[in-house]
Amino acid sequence: MSDPASSESVSSRSPASSAQRIPIVNVSASGKIHVREQKGVFQKIRQHTNTLLIAIFFLIPFINFNGRQATLFDVTEQQFFFFNTTLWPQDFTVLAWVFMAAAFALFFVTVYFGRIWCGFLCPQTAWTAMFMWIEAKVEGNHHHRTALDKAPLSVSKVSKRVSKHSAWAVMALITGCGFMAYFMPARSLYIDIFSFSSGFWTGVWVWFFALCTYLNAGWMREMMCLHCCPYSRFQAVMFDSNTKTVSYDAARGENRGPRKRNKRQETQTSDNKPAGLGDCVDCHLCVDVCPTGIDIRNGLQYECINCGACVDACNQTMEKFGYLPNLISFTSENALEKNQKPSIWSTKAIGYASALAIMLLMIVMDLQSKTDIELNVIRDRQSLYRIVSNEPNQVIENTYLLKIRNKTQQASFYKISVGVDTMSTYEFEIQTDKLVLIKAAEQLEYPVTVSSSVKPITVGGSSTKQVPTTSYDAVTFIVTEVNSAGEIASSQTLNQVAQESRFFRP
Repeated sequence: MSDPASSESVSSRSPASSAQRIPIVNVSASGKIHVREQKGVFQKIRQHTNTLLIAIFFLIPFINFNGRQATLFDVTEQQFFFFNTTLWPQDFTVLAWVFMAAAFALFFVTVYFGRIWCGFLCPQTAWTAMFMWIEAKVEGNHHHRTALDKAPLSVSKVSKRVSKHSAWAVMALITGCGFMAYFMPARSLYIDIFSFSSGFWTGVWVWFFALCTYLNAGWMREMMCLHCCPYSRFQAVMFDSNTKTVSYDAARGENRGPRKRNKRQETQTSDNKPAGLGDCVDCHLCVDVCPTGIDIRNGLQYECINCGACVDACNQTMEKFGYLPNLISFTSENALEKNQKPSIWSTKAIGYASALAIMLLMIVMDLQSKTDIELNVIRDRQSLYRIVSNEPNQVIENTYLLKIRNKTQQASFYKISVGVDTMSTYEFEIQTDKLVLIKAAEQLEYPVTVSSSVKPITVGGSSTKQVPTTSYDAVTFIVTEVNSAGEIASSQTLNQVAQESRFFRP
């Protein structure tokens, strides 16, 4: 006759049981979290992605293109250089679309894989991991660090703390330089900062971001994820029953309890599990390796960043005890509770994918409509017109100021022309030089004089003058990129801009 207590325990672990109870172990949030070092598949992926992210962050400003920094936000000149593309303030709608597309791409990925961004690609996670690596190299593993916190003040303790914080400060300063290298020439920035010869505001901004890095990665760490990051707060809105998150299989793991390695209880159940206990050996490693200090066995929590550290720790424990892996794993609610395969169709995913597609389309349309020439026509406000002559035809002149900006990264020739409605009774001609050379990223203020005279018409073999019906004509100034000969090359894409103005007369 079987033990009633054992039978009750086995039935309570059945997946079909609707009243399953999981013991809750509250993890104290007070005090510093010393994360246990962990190796495994997901930690190797994290290490590689974090290293790649940090390397890309520091190396991008050092990439040159056509003799200049390829990626540069030039705040002083109000330009953003990205290889052969230059964005001006009026073009920054492109960046707005890019940021919105990135947000919807993040939401789309979150629907399927949860907070994978936080665990594997977030800069806060990457820099925190780097600072923790420095801390471990100086002070030792998590046991040694915990003991050092409790140890009385000594020469050894002060020496280790000074060494650690000095290394953090250097890394934070390098990070500050790395960030500001996107806004000023990178090669001279590092030299100026470390030789203490930088300008006042350059030094202020570098040290400001260095201080932010030092505090965020060295001191705040998981507090940024728990209390400051808005993504952790609204992530649940994007989840559904098919979202893959780090989850604990309670049906398989409960009731949890310690046992000897590689040995199960003598009494076996029909499902090949030890009577009275599940596969969870209650080793607490899943909590020790968690960078936010939570117990994943309590269920899905907003503090979880999906880094997979508890998955690697639990799988290693399962292997040592001879149990099947993935007691803790990346899985969905449907797969865990109903043994169903996750569905790729989701209303949320379709919505986010549609929004992402729209944002990408807007980026393409904005880039297609972006011109490399900017034209602003300003009339001479001192006089509406000048009468140059009355015989044989009346000639009238208007003066304009053309502000032409070359938004490309190389000097170009531009041809200025004027167009008018074919129904106009006047002929128009530019009196000043029509071909101008404008340097890269330069705005040229070019005064232009336009003259007009009445078109002669022939009636019955004799020429006569038309009588104008209005006191002005609408004229269009056209600026076209050409070669030095004033012609559009056959292999050249038409680069042209136009703006309408008015030509006044008596």
